[in-house]
Amino acid sequence: MKAQIRAALRHGLSKPVWFAASLLPFAGLVWGIVQNTLGANPAEFLIRATGDWTLRALCLTLAITPMRQAWGWPELARFRRMAGLFVYFYAALHLLCYSWFDMGFEWGDIAHDIAKRPFILLGFAGFVLLTPLALTSFNAAIRYIGAKRWQLLHQAVYGIAALAVLHFWWMRAGKHNFAEVWLYGAILGSLLAWRAWKKINP
Repeated sequence: MKAQIRAALRHGLSKPVWFAASLLPFAGLVWGIVQNTLGANPAEFLIRATGDWTLRALCLTLAITPMRQAWGWPELARFRRMAGLFVYFYAALHLLCYSWFDMGFEWGDIAHDIAKRPFILLGFAGFVLLTPLALTSFNAAIRYIGAKRWQLLHQAVYGIAALAVLHFWWMRAGKHNFAEVWLYGAILGSLLAWRAWKKINP
């Protein structure tokens, strides 16, 4: 079974399939808009859903290396860059939905909201930190800045993960509903703990 999975991951169609699967949540949201099935408040639904998919994509991206090493599937490394770019894609959609539906692209109001509300500030800070990671996710960028500096820069993803969970927690605090926060926090905390353990025990 393991050999078949590794062969499938090496297959030339595996990347297009991964790409298509990563777009399914976006396609589902577009379909919901067209069919008007997003509930009584579609704007809130879209803001929440794009944020949720950003967190899920982040969890998946951070899980690729542990899965690759634990299961002996080195081929998974082929998908890490694409997975990371989809984190940025859904984060950008999340920011777009907030700026459009919540704030109507009123940039002064957006700046005021970022300064006034801590959970908005945390989310925006996470997006800002994520941007250079997306911009340097290509081979040319690695060659330009050097492999060691590139690796150091991309370690910021762990700080971004912490900001993402805090952003989600602060957003849910007013509703006193922390079940999903604990779930994402546990997943990301476990992945960060694994990374720390590997640093100590290479």
